[in-house]
Amino acid sequence: MRLTIPSILATSLLLSACGGGDSAIDGAKDIPNRFGNTQNALDDFSSGSTGDSSNARGLKPNQVRVTMELPVNLAPEGEQTRRNLRIVIPDQVRVYRTNTSAQTFDDVRYSTEKGTDGHFILTFDNGVPVGPDVIIEARYGTATMTALAADADRDVKVNPFSHYLVTEVLWRRYSTYDFQTVLDCVDNASCLNKYVWGTLADQVHDFEIDIPENANVTQATSTLADRADFASYVADMADYALLGQASSDRISASAADYNSVFLGLELGQTFRESNVAGAGQWGVRMAQVERLTEDNRAFLYPALTLTSFDAFNLNITSLATDIPYDRQTQIHGFFERNNSGIPEQLFFERGTETWERNSHSSAPGAATLTTETPARLLAGRALYQTITKRNSSLINGWTRNPYYLDAFTSEPVNDQSGPDRVLTNYFTGGKAIALEDDNAKLKRQNILENHYLSVFELHLQRAEAFQISDMAGQAYNVTYLATRFADGAPATFETGHGQWVFGSANDQTLNGTANVDQFTLTRDASGGVATPDTSNDTWNLINRRSRLSSGDIYMGRLGLFRNEIDERTNFNDPNFGIPDMGLGAATPNQDLMAFNLNDGTLGSGLLVAGKTLTNGALAEGTYRVQGAIIGVTQEENRLYHVNNAQLTLANSSASFEGTTMMVNHLIEDNEVVAPEELPMQFNGSFTTTLEGGISITSAGEYEMRGFYTAAGNQVFLVISDDTGPEMKTGLLLATLVEESSAP
Repeated sequence: MRLTIPSILATSLLLSACGGGDSAIDGAKDIPNRFGNTQNALDDFSSGSTGDSSNARGLKPNQVRVTMELPVNLAPEGEQTRRNLRIVIPDQVRVYRTNTSAQTFDDVRYSTEKGTDGHFILTFDNGVPVGPDVIIEARYGTATMTALAADADRDVKVNPFSHYLVTEVLWRRYSTYDFQTVLDCVDNASCLNKYVWGTLADQVHDFEIDIPENANVTQATSTLADRADFASYVADMADYALLGQASSDRISASAADYNSVFLGLELGQTFRESNVAGAGQWGVRMAQVERLTEDNRAFLYPALTLTSFDAFNLNITSLATDIPYDRQTQIHGFFERNNSGIPEQLFFERGTETWERNSHSSAPGAATLTTETPARLLAGRALYQTITKRNSSLINGWTRNPYYLDAFTSEPVNDQSGPDRVLTNYFTGGKAIALEDDNAKLKRQNILENHYLSVFELHLQRAEAFQISDMAGQAYNVTYLATRFADGAPATFETGHGQWVFGSANDQTLNGTANVDQFTLTRDASGGVATPDTSNDTWNLINRRSRLSSGDIYMGRLGLFRNEIDERTNFNDPNFGIPDMGLGAATPNQDLMAFNLNDGTLGSGLLVAGKTLTNGALAEGTYRVQGAIIGVTQEENRLYHVNNAQLTLANSSASFEGTTMMVNHLIEDNEVVAPEELPMQFNGSFTTTLEGGISITSAGEYEMRGFYTAAGNQVFLVISDDTGPEMKTGLLLATLVEESSAP
């Protein structure tokens, strides 16, 4: 019997799970098994699973089931399934080995049989392949498509998504050298990156992208090539597979737990309300503590768990996240008001009271921690579906597309601890879908929303016995991005940078004053309006206990407040209340803090603070840049996701090169265009201060200001452009990839 690394991971993670809300994998044992009888995801939407259905029940370890899915045009009589495809039983299935020249070699030993449901089952004499060189080809009528045999769940879907993976990566993207590098990894027992292929082959089917009904095979794959998020994910995962044996022993502790600060900035399209169906919709999602019982006996805290363990003499790194979040949105459409006969721009706020608390959580899975310093945490991540308003007349199903994780990790302070921070930003899309309860099965109905998000995740390691008094008298550099939505007025986006100074501590509270330069972006009849300003404000901190199975402890979770440590009426709870500005966390050494803003003045967003330095030195070199930028023109709203661009900082010169994924809202057309790739380049100059400040100027239309951390290898920047006609602002995370050689 062949035991695969994914199987080992799943078993190990489930064995290590425990109750009490202590880690992000505590609830793993309660997640429903994906591998049920369901073949068609259209008929049984479930939470705790990803979007792709699976039917591996009854298969032997060396078997796979083959399901073919075609565009409507090619199989009008097929069974309807998600993504506008039709399920068919292929006329013919064959298996062969291939290379980058698309040659076929009939040397794979396998047999074919039909299951009781009519689907093909393939039995491989030497076990299910794990590499990309073995292809399953299915033909139905005149349509022929391919898929990798190395699908992690062994329910192989042959459809435009799998066909894109084969044709674009193996037969176009990879060189002969690349392909051989991958095969060498497959043949190396200690090279865990061979299992990237099973993950990739499985996760492409979790993408919620509709294929046009009239498409042929070529047009269907072209649709996917035009989706910047899908194409980027596949390309990044293909490059990830080339790393070979790149895991490290940097995380030698059995597990490291992190407090998570999460912001999802979204631009999408809503069909929920008939009078504004098709309107654009801004949104923001913010991590929250989930109260599990009315008597405050149990809580779910936003968290990441990073685990390292040995299995069969292999060091394996795995991660899982569990992040409850609240949501706020603003509808922006072009419609008649009260049947006036004259369409105009309309704005409708939908606050947190509109949306049931939701969850942004990923399945426990393997990751690669690279060997360079600082190390990157790399993985293909699938996000769970969720269900809200389960007992209402309109049940909501939420889908989320996979993403490629490229996260910065700090150097551990010793061999027994993990990194004290894991920092990342990524793009994910998805849908909200109306569900109908049919004999306890939830069937997909109409699409309620298409949404596209640029997501920030700042995971700061928990620290037992955290003391806020150690921060008294300290100063911090700050950057923030905040949104403000209202009825009858355009959305407002604000970025800021400056300094936050603390006075003396009083028990578990710390008084502070913030002086910041602000850049506010909104719109009027002429388009975007950018307004610079300054602010002097009161930002106070409170150290919050967390309730775990082991008891109540201070573990680095903080409250941010101006006046009220608990803004609920008739409450004043410092640990489990709702502070009037937001919730956040700090690293154990207190040199980095992050907060989810939820403030009536600043708005809702993300604030990051780094301790002011006395003799700071920025590490010059190449930085990976991730982040979100909002753009406003007279006719359009735009969300730009900065997609792992490169920023080179050396000898006072700054050079930026990369791409963005742009989501475009055409206001008067009531149309939102799915993400497309756009280049972003500039050359400028930069200056730094010994206190940790950094400015990038003379960079075309852009100005960037912010701070760098004590290690000198993490930079947080606000970016702005007030030159017009498009006005922009946003928040960027830049982390060192390669340090410059000494002159």
